[in-house]
Amino acid sequence: MATLSRLGPWPGSLAALALLVPSVLAHEGHENVPEGAAVSDDPIDSTLWIHMVLMGFAFGVIFPLGMVLGIVRSRWHVPLQIVGSIIAVVAYFLGHAHKGRQFSKNVHASFATSLMLMMVVQIALGVYLKLHLLKGIHGRIRRFIVVAHGVVGKAMPVASWVQMLFGGITAMGFCRDDHLGQCLAHFIMGSAFIAYGILLTILLLVGQFWLRRTGRSQEFFDSLIIAAWGCVNTFTEHRWGGPWVHNDLQHTTMGIVWWCAGLLGIWLSRKRNGRPKRNLIPALVILLTGYAMSAHPQNLMISTMIHSIFGYTLMAAGITRIIEISFVLKDKGSVSTDGSDTNSFQYLPPFLLYASGFLFMGATEEQMQLLNDAGITHVSYVLILYSIAFVLFLFVNVLLHIYAVHAWPESAKAPSRPSTEDAGEGSSGYRPPRSQPNGHLTNGHARSASEARHLHDAEEFELQGLISDEEEDAKALGEDSHPMGPRKVEDEENSPLVAKETTTHQ
Repeated sequence: MATLSRLGPWPGSLAALALLVPSVLAHEGHENVPEGAAVSDDPIDSTLWIHMVLMGFAFGVIFPLGMVLGIVRSRWHVPLQIVGSIIAVVAYFLGHAHKGRQFSKNVHASFATSLMLMMVVQIALGVYLKLHLLKGIHGRIRRFIVVAHGVVGKAMPVASWVQMLFGGITAMGFCRDDHLGQCLAHFIMGSAFIAYGILLTILLLVGQFWLRRTGRSQEFFDSLIIAAWGCVNTFTEHRWGGPWVHNDLQHTTMGIVWWCAGLLGIWLSRKRNGRPKRNLIPALVILLTGYAMSAHPQNLMISTMIHSIFGYTLMAAGITRIIEISFVLKDKGSVSTDGSDTNSFQYLPPFLLYASGFLFMGATEEQMQLLNDAGITHVSYVLILYSIAFVLFLFVNVLLHIYAVHAWPESAKAPSRPSTEDAGEGSSGYRPPRSQPNGHLTNGHARSASEARHLHDAEEFELQGLISDEEEDAKALGEDSHPMGPRKVEDEENSPLVAKETTTHQ
């Protein structure tokens, strides 16, 4: 009973969520939609707008933030997830109680079942871990529960992104009948560009240790994905056996370029002695893809302009990537091993990929026709899409900052004395850096003992927090935690970090 009381509202919330399963199919209102139409002619009412806002806030902000807090074993992880679950449940029922615009059977309503069940499973796994059952069969299955909890938690942002896209498509009645194919291409490829940008941001700021651990260069993984995606595009962009229509040939040849260049990038990603080596092939593929898309023929002028700007943005991403590797990093893996001293120019390639993704997702035939009929210029639309890209890039950076300051606390501390770079242009003369007995230097100053130890352990360090949540209870299993970076524990309750916070607030 004492253990259950510690869980607060979790059991009650779980019981309430269980009621969602039989009610998923109870949504009515389809009969109000004209035959053959996707949506009714009614406007979206305030209830449905509130549903959209709350769902976006819960699944787009609270749950990703809670996921990162869980990785760093913060005591705020559980309260935040409880709040997010309550908001999601309220928003779910609002989505079934709205008036105004009604919708025919759609993928958004169908996928809602999977997403809500995923949330229920995640809560159930979290409750089980909070009970700290370690004896008998519980001790044997706990490891698998921890892995499942981590996998489901990290899959939630991806599933949430898909469901939010489905929601926007359903609200407007887009992507049906003849528009489905090009709609899928735009949203899948646009999401892929954004995902690539997010991965580049992760590797830039917190992923260098993991990358070194793999013994591969970043271009190896980039080229591998490009080659695989090119093979898919080569054989799916044209209906083989039928006539070549519209842009089939351009899409197919683009797929051929991708897998050919991807194979070359994989080969060039290693030196003669087997050590990882940087190369420019993935950046060149992005550049060529942008060039091809900038000249993509379209039916509407506004569509032509949006595709051109999308192509130019993607070309800029490829060019800045080439400049970063060749002139900023000079073929090195990174400026700093923990991402704390990132060069400002390095933020440009990933951000431009975010912007490219949103531009491409916002350039479907139906969206362009809607903008054209409303008299909205391409300039205003591009600025809106760039604004969304800025916000998402900010959010990803905030999440990675939260992770980094817990993984590497030393990097978040203010320096004891100003460096020569921070002294300003009016600083007189040059001060030679002081060295430690081992001769190591940091940004012109002697490296601290913790920093020296950090570099010494770099090759043995793995970025477990972003790769796997297979955490173990150090006390229960008698394992030593790694001296640097995220330590393996089963959940936030067993963390020394939480214990310290609890002691402080007592």
